[in-house]
Amino acid sequence: MTHAIRIDKETGPEGGRYVARIAGVVGEAEITYTARAPGLISADHTHAPDSMRGTGVAMALVEHMIADARAGGFRIAPVCPYIQAQYRKHPEWGDVMAAP
Repeated sequence: MTHAIRIDKETGPEGGRYVARIAGVVGEAEITYTARAPGLISADHTHAPDSMRGTGVAMALVEHMIADARAGGFRIAPVCPYIQAQYRKHPEWGDVMAAP
């Protein structure tokens, strides 16, 4: 089953989040991040509610964040255990990943 996932980026002075919504599914998934230095964010936490389990939303959020980092010229310190685990499976993300 394919799910239409919409991802938005919400920013604030000290960080923000990538938030995903799926039409017809209650809740939202997110990756929260903190601005650590110019050109560097820490990906702090990934959360998907039970209503979105099995939809691929968490991975879609990570892939969106990676694409955003490449387009925006910033690096990501993967603090979140989920993102760290995915990075170990995707060494090709090394161009935008930094030490946590």
